Amino acid sequence: MLIGVLADTHDHLPMLDRAMEIFIRRDVRAVLHAGDIVAPFAARRLLRYRGPIYPVYGNNDGERAGLQQVLPAIADGPRRLELAGRRIVLHHFIDWCSTADLEWANIIITGHTHQVVNRNENGTLFLNPGECCGWVYNRCTIALLDTELLRAEILDL
Repeated sequence: MLIGVLADTHDHLPMLDRAMEIFIRRDVRAVLHAGDIVAPFAARRLLRYRGPIYPVYGNNDGERAGLQQVLPAIADGPRRLELAGRRIVLHHFIDWCSTADLEWANIIITGHTHQVVNRNENGTLFLNPGECCGWVYNRCTIALLDTELLRAEILDL
């Protein structure tokens, strides 16, 4: 199963649009957002993708009621998902994951640091797609997660 992963979009609409175009073109089966969408007007851009979207709140998602209205599936992390036979923990920041979450998961997806992490340790994939917005490190990135191969491809937007 191919899953689109992004984080830290911070209202950067052109990059959000580009990410959704790639996810649609690559025929991903779900989209996971690891937090910091920021505003409901930006959250609406995620809806261009017509499949399941699993977002979590980040520390900059202050307009929670508005985000919930646009994305009813948004939740506080950690969010535990089972997709394509893989156990996924989705949270905004790796340091906020409990030991139990880390032990349960095959895949741990986080954001917050705006820095790409894509490493496999003892059969667990740790993935931070980096910053979709590019505001901090001037690199706009997303990830394509292949659950069958347990690996991710980082794409520069």
